[in-house]
Amino acid sequence: WYQRRVRGTLLLLSGKIHFGYIYGVALVGAVAMYTLLNLMSVNGVSASVTVSVLGYCMLPMCFLAAVAALLSLKGLVGIILSVVTVSWAAFASSKLFVSVLAMYDQQPLVAYPCAIMYGIFAVLTVF
Repeated sequence: WYQRRVRGTLLLLSGKIHFGYIYGVALVGAVAMYTLLNLMSVNGVSASVTVSVLGYCMLPMCFLAAVAALLSLKGLVGIILSVVTVSWAAFASSKLFVSVLAMYDQQPLVAYPCAIMYGIFAVLTVF
């Protein structure tokens, strides 16, 4: 929750008030990932592990929000930074999920929904 508050504060500094959207997307994304991971893995995963991994890998989005507080991301630089941070966050979270659940051949299948969720956060940051 700490990183979401930091991200929300940084977005507030840049003139964007999206607190409801941040918590809504985080909640829906965590429930969706929890359901998806439990359907894909043999052992299953707890909700606390899912929320912890998704929150921990939110750190690149905080960096993007910090950059957005300093300069506008509505251009080529913003697109490149957004793609890099979404890729970084999706790769890190999928790597953690795959290693915890021993689903080594399924990392792209786990990374795709993670990238969608982090992509929504990037869109909230840019616009």
